[in-house]
Amino acid sequence: MKKTALFILSVVLIILSVPLIAMKFTNEVNWDVYDFWVAAILLFGLGLMISFLWQRFSKSKYKVPIIIVTLILFILLWIELAVGIFGSPIAGS
Repeated sequence: MKKTALFILSVVLIILSVPLIAMKFTNEVNWDVYDFWVAAILLFGLGLMISFLWQRFSKSKYKVPIIIVTLILFILLWIELAVGIFGSPIAGS
């Protein structure tokens, strides 16, 4: 489990390096420390959840659909936090 968490953390850091580098070259990306923390927590949580589901449903035919639903929920949450498509309070609307 420790090896898996370290791998997930490495992938999260690589993903978060993209907006960090982009901020150096353009004004279109304007993240603050809070944005990076929220993104890191969400991505790390997603990685742990997928790892858990992969192990929990290792012999099940429902493994892939459950992981796809998890990814869709993550994407909807990410979009809501980014632009507020649903107008919920978590998006600042």
